[in-house]
Amino acid sequence: MPTPTLDARLEAVLELIRTNVHADIGSDHARLPVRLVRDGRAQQCIAVELNPGPLAQASRSVARSRLETRIEVREGDGFAPLLPGEVGSASLCGMGAHTIKSILERAGERLPAALILQPNDSALLLRLWARGAGYHIRAERLIAGYWLYPVLRLERASGPDPEYDGMPLNAALKYGPLLLRAGGEVIRRQIEADILRLQKVAVPGRASWVELETSKTALAVLENEIK
Repeated sequence: MPTPTLDARLEAVLELIRTNVHADIGSDHARLPVRLVRDGRAQQCIAVELNPGPLAQASRSVARSRLETRIEVREGDGFAPLLPGEVGSASLCGMGAHTIKSILERAGERLPAALILQPNDSALLLRLWARGAGYHIRAERLIAGYWLYPVLRLERASGPDPEYDGMPLNAALKYGPLLLRAGGEVIRRQIEADILRLQKVAVPGRASWVELETSKTALAVLENEIK
């Protein structure tokens, strides 16, 4: 079977993974595990799927790739099919941030030391979760596609996350401290679009007004970093 191609968001996820054993939660066709093994970024993978259709697709994909000895497909919900300490990292991609957060909260001691997360909406909830769960942000990407996809690599660490030092907290949580520091047209476009949208609906004293102020603060940070 030819090496599967990945879209830009999953290529970004791929580049943030390098471990001995990796779990892909909600693996769908198992394209990411196949690429991880073939590219030498993981020695072994576990593809986890809950629904029968994607589970069968993942199994067929692994069989066609002749990687059954290196990729195991398991049926189950979230991290439930894994043993504590079994994997060095795990990815959760293509879901809403609420869904990803719920899966992480249920994982308990099965959570690995590194997580690579790609929500289909704002990563704010995941950054908040990470701060409370003892994970630090090690890398962030913002990938242009059908919409803008944030990609985060989190690693377990003690103490406050130093990436937030010197950053306006609300802006950093919403847009990402590393993304704001790095700048670039993609993050600028997102912030400016948010400001334009919120200016039409924001009312003082309402949540929309706070959101608008957060976006304006983020733009100010971006401009200061560029200078």
